[in-house]
Amino acid sequence: MGMAPRFNFLLHAFLCLALATTSFSLSPKFYDNLCPQALPAIKRIVEAAVHREPRMGASLLRLHFHDCFVNGCDGSLLLDSTSAFETEKNARGNFNSVRGFEVVDQIKAEVDRVCGRPVVSCADILAVAARDSVLALGGPTWKVRLGRRDSTTASRALADSVLPSASMDLPALISNFKNQGLNTRDLVALSGGHTVGLSQCVIFRNRIYNATNIDPTFAKERRVTCPRTGGNTNLAPFDPTPARFDTAYFKNLVKERGLLTSDQALFSGGSTDKLVETYSKNSDAFWVDFGKSMIKMGNIKPLTENQGQIRVNCRKVN
Repeated sequence: MGMAPRFNFLLHAFLCLALATTSFSLSPKFYDNLCPQALPAIKRIVEAAVHREPRMGASLLRLHFHDCFVNGCDGSLLLDSTSAFETEKNARGNFNSVRGFEVVDQIKAEVDRVCGRPVVSCADILAVAARDSVLALGGPTWKVRLGRRDSTTASRALADSVLPSASMDLPALISNFKNQGLNTRDLVALSGGHTVGLSQCVIFRNRIYNATNIDPTFAKERRVTCPRTGGNTNLAPFDPTPARFDTAYFKNLVKERGLLTSDQALFSGGSTDKLVETYSKNSDAFWVDFGKSMIKMGNIKPLTENQGQIRVNCRKVN
């Protein structure tokens, strides 16, 4: 076999491979022609909702995260129970905790109205709403890749097994994120999402009464609204500015003022201490990495092209 034919053969093989693997990837321009009004419509509603209640920004960010970790970013978290499956909303990490579904319904209705038909998936709505929420709370922006389609099923059992828990130590967190194709830098950057929002007493009680790697003054402050028994749903902020996307979360970790065990685990003598310190001093570094890691998380196992569907109602399969 001479040089030219071999080269042509290799080139042909390479092109086939390239086409097979990149026939479709998510793109920020996905709705540019399909429905250019879609993204502005989502932004309008997110901004209004976050203005009404800043906590909603954190809630919407968390929906995208808890969607992506369970079988990819496919909107499965939004489905209510049917005879065929139990909703992921009942999973350990979600029950009585995930919220913002009414805002998602509102976004869906408005986007379908301005587009004239259901063209924007519920999965994409979550990805865009997460970005718009962070921006509305004073955080960075990034170009959301789009073109995800919606799942036709959900799995409470999978959600139970894969969603990270607030009691995890650093090795458990690293391995949990690694299972999703996310590295240690992604883990630290994305945990920085806890610069906004609130947590329930039942989730952080063990830490404020039993931990040794905790600022005693901070523990005392938190115990005021989180008694040893009762008050399970009492809320406390992750950092002193729960309505501002800033670096206070990381500054707190350095002072041993992390609210959850899984927060303080990022700064407790392990491999992530250095990065926590960097983010605590350099908001630009945190913002850049947060955007990159959000794009990476939003890329987890999407349904594309003819897979799945575009739901008419985010709570129900068509």
